[in-house]
Amino acid sequence: MDKEKLTAALDKKAMYGNDIDLNAYNDTNEARTKSVDELSQATRDRLEYVGIETGAAEEENRSASFVQLDNNAVEVKVKKQTPLELMSTGKAAEKYPELVEKYWWKAIKPDTDKYTAKTALEQEQGYFIRVRAGQKITTPLQACMCISHDQQLQHVHNVIIIEDGAELSIISGCTSAHEVESGMHIGISEMYIGKNAKLSFTMIHSWGENVIVRPRTVALVEEGGQYISNYVSIEKAKDVQMYPTVHLNGRDAVARLNSILVAPEGSHLDIGGKVILNAEGCKAESITRTISTGGEVINRGCMTGKVEGIRAHLECDGLMLSNKGYIYAIPELDAQTGNAEMSHEAAVGRINPEEIEYLMARGMSEDDATATIVRGFLNVNIEGLPDSLAKKIEATLDSFKYNKGM
Repeated sequence: MDKEKLTAALDKKAMYGNDIDLNAYNDTNEARTKSVDELSQATRDRLEYVGIETGAAEEENRSASFVQLDNNAVEVKVKKQTPLELMSTGKAAEKYPELVEKYWWKAIKPDTDKYTAKTALEQEQGYFIRVRAGQKITTPLQACMCISHDQQLQHVHNVIIIEDGAELSIISGCTSAHEVESGMHIGISEMYIGKNAKLSFTMIHSWGENVIVRPRTVALVEEGGQYISNYVSIEKAKDVQMYPTVHLNGRDAVARLNSILVAPEGSHLDIGGKVILNAEGCKAESITRTISTGGEVINRGCMTGKVEGIRAHLECDGLMLSNKGYIYAIPELDAQTGNAEMSHEAAVGRINPEEIEYLMARGMSEDDATATIVRGFLNVNIEGLPDSLAKKIEATLDSFKYNKGM
C-alpha cells in the first residue's frame, strides 16, 4: 500500500456521517489489559449482554472465541476438532502472504476515507476467520471488540473467508468497559462468501454514552452463496455511522439485512446498508425497524439491480416515542435494467392513541399496551440471539413509556 497516499487520505472526509478528529483519541497499541480476567465484573456483564460468554462452562455453546481489548487480541480459542481457522489478522498476514495478496484490502479500498486509511496505516489488528470448502460449523463463533481504556482509539481490520459450500455463524459483540467514558472504534470488515456457502453475521453494539463508532463492512457473495446480516443497537451511543455494502456477484446469490435500532436522547445513529445485485437470480431483502426515544436517526437503504431477473425489497420503518429527536428514512431503488423486480416501504410515525386505548379497554395497563405495540413493531426475525440479549431486549421494551404530550 502507498503510505503517502494513505496519509493524504487521513484528511479525506467520509461520504456519510459527522467528521471526527482522530487526533482527539489515544491510538496506542500497548497491551495495557492483557486478559478478560482483568476486567471488572460490570464490564464482564457488558460482554455477556452482547453475546460474549466468558466462562469455561459456556464453551460448549461456541465453536471458537476471539476477544480484542483496545488494540490487542487477548483471547483466541478454537474448540477441539472444529474445522476452522481463527487468529489475529496480523498473525494471518505473516502465515499466509498469498492470502494477503488475494484478500487483504480487496473488498474495501484502504483510502476510502480517513477511517479506512488510519486502520491500514496501523499494525494489523482484528480477526482472521477461514472455513475451508465444504465444512459446516454448527455452533457459532463469538468475537468481541472491547474498548477497555478511556479515550482509546480502537482500530480493527477483520478478514472472513467462507470457502465454497462452507457455513458459519458469527456473533460479534462490540462494547466498552463500564468505566470508559469516551473512546472511538473503527472496524473494517472484509467478508468473502464462496459458491453455495453461507455466512450468518450478527453484530450487537452496546457502547458507552460518549463513544464514536465507525464500522466499514463489505461482503462479496459468489454463485448460490448466502449472506445474512443482523444488527442490534438498543442502548445509547454518542455517534454511530455505518453503511455496509454487499455485492451479489454470482447467480442466485442471496443477501438479507436485518436491523433493530433504538436511539435514546443524546445519541446519533446514521445507519444504512446497500446491496448490489450483479447476477441473474440474485435476491436481496433489507428490513430496518427504528425507534427514537429522543435520539437522532438517519436510516439509509439502497438496492441496485444491475441485471435482469433479480428481486429486491427494502423496508425502512421508524417509530417516534418522544417529542425530541428525529428519524429520517431514505430508501433508494436503482434498477439499471427493465426486467428487475424491486420494491420498498418507508414510514415514520407515532403510536396511534386509539391503539393504546383499544388494548387498555381489554385490561392492559398503559405501559403494557405500549410495550405490546413496540414489540410488534420490532418483530424482525433474528435467529440465534443469545438468551442474555433476548432478555435485555425484552426488558428494554418493557421500559418504554407512551408520551401523551407528543
